[in-house]
Amino acid sequence: MQYIIVGAGPSGVIACETIRKLDQKAQITLITGQKEPPYSRMAIPYFLEHKITEAGTYLRHNSEHFRALNIIVINEKITAIVTPKNTIKLADGTELGYEKLLLATGAHAVSPPIEGISLNDVHNCWTLEDARNIASKAVSGSSVVLMGAGFIGCIILESLLKRGVNLTIVEMGDRMVPRMMDDTAGGLLKSWCESKGVKILTSEQVTSISEADSSDKHSLIVNLKDSQDLSADLVICATGVKSNIDFLDGSGIIVDQGIIVNEFLQTNIDNIYASGDVAQGLDFSDQSLHVQAIQPTAVEHGRIAAINMVQHNSCVHHGSINMNILDTMGLISASFGQWMGVEGGQESILLDAKNFRYLNLQFKDECLVGMSSLGHTQNIGVVRGLIRSKVKLGIWKQRMMKDPSRLMEAYLADL
Repeated sequence: MQYIIVGAGPSGVIACETIRKLDQKAQITLITGQKEPPYSRMAIPYFLEHKITEAGTYLRHNSEHFRALNIIVINEKITAIVTPKNTIKLADGTELGYEKLLLATGAHAVSPPIEGISLNDVHNCWTLEDARNIASKAVSGSSVVLMGAGFIGCIILESLLKRGVNLTIVEMGDRMVPRMMDDTAGGLLKSWCESKGVKILTSEQVTSISEADSSDKHSLIVNLKDSQDLSADLVICATGVKSNIDFLDGSGIIVDQGIIVNEFLQTNIDNIYASGDVAQGLDFSDQSLHVQAIQPTAVEHGRIAAINMVQHNSCVHHGSINMNILDTMGLISASFGQWMGVEGGQESILLDAKNFRYLNLQFKDECLVGMSSLGHTQNIGVVRGLIRSKVKLGIWKQRMMKDPSRLMEAYLADL
């Protein structure tokens, strides 16, 4: 059997390894799309902090790992799929045939359509190449403007401070990390970051970026909609990502925000599957189809898709739970499931603003359906278990409505 896996992030790598475990004779080809060995974006902050070298970001540290598994690695980008012929086309003109194909092409950073976004000292923070560019300019004493206080921005925030930069964050939303925090949690996180010396402008946006004149010691001028212009040596754009689906034009594969997949991670083409940040798959909480651009979902997708490619749809994907865990300069925040609440639901809140501690539980009928927290590091697995198992909490719902901290007791009571 000829398997081709396109995309060398966690989803694609796990898929390759799973296929090899299940089929020792298979021909497996991994198309990476980048010049580097497969690496983890989650390790980029550690690279920026000098905790690891570039090699430390690699998903598999043994340089012979893929060769030992008899997996062919090709460092080229896919440009098209010819589904009637079961072939893919690569940027160098190569055409490869497949019997089963997995698309794990991930996502790419998107930048706002503003003047100056393509200047030399303006960079995304998504790839290892981006990290190299940031590292060359984010030096001690430099002024850095970070566009976006979402998940990506907050991941690298601490790394930038440890490099000794003067950091200003510009966020269009009215709070930090709006896709995983409510007003209370987002406001507390902002206060925490400001207490660490970060200047944060929420409900603000960059309108343009220009080169500074020769009299300015900085290289860039960042123009804002409602605030005074900022001088900067480096602008980092962390304003979101989009699934890599452009190469699918004309392929016949159905796409929306990502590639539409069924409960087997299978596309509308029988021998083509999709996983990770490019797959628009089942959400456990509301049974709708969503792109969940988080690593746990990517890993889960890769394993399940690989099993179904080898064993013909023997493993059902019951949906991924939306979950985010973020460490921002020592303050841990998390959100699980339907953390924003559901129609007709109830919530229970525990707040200690002085100590940056917040816990919000969301219920639907007798079940826990979501949670968001700040400053709480215990019982994360318990929350996931209660949501996933749809436990009817009975009397424990009322007890947690009065005291959300009794999560572990509720979980143990159900065992």
